[in-house]
Amino acid sequence: MELYLIRHGIAQEATSEIRDEDRSLTEQGRKKTQKVARRFKDLGLSFDSILTSPLARAQQTAEILISTELSSQLEKCSYLAPNGSIKDWVEKWLKPKQYSPTACLALVGHEPCLSNWAEILIWGEAKDGLVLKKAGTIGIEIPETLPIFGSCQMFWLTPPRYFI
Repeated sequence: MELYLIRHGIAQEATSEIRDEDRSLTEQGRKKTQKVARRFKDLGLSFDSILTSPLARAQQTAEILISTELSSQLEKCSYLAPNGSIKDWVEKWLKPKQYSPTACLALVGHEPCLSNWAEILIWGEAKDGLVLKKAGTIGIEIPETLPIFGSCQMFWLTPPRYFI
């Protein structure tokens, strides 16, 4: 299975007037994310499903991916909220879904969670070595057999500037 970890686009700054959950993409964030999505489309990439954090900026990023016809399936996933647990996601969401080995999923979320998830999948532990820029992508090949933690292979680490 291919898993694409996609960080949300550039969002409003945190202020006392705006709750973190409600921070939206800025105009620049929308434009940059649209360019990344179009580039994915140009590369022939599509997803069986897009899962998104319930926070506004991640949902808006996922909606841009959907509007670019990269998938027709969008689902909110609480595990993708900040401080979500990859172990819980695998146990309570991924395993029960029983995706085919050829499935391609996109997870839209936040930092440092997404890079930590990637490190756990690749090395078995978070090492704080990977950094995912806003609207950046990490691609990981998930093996068919368990355990998956520490046995995955990264095939893509791209900041958005390479798509624009």
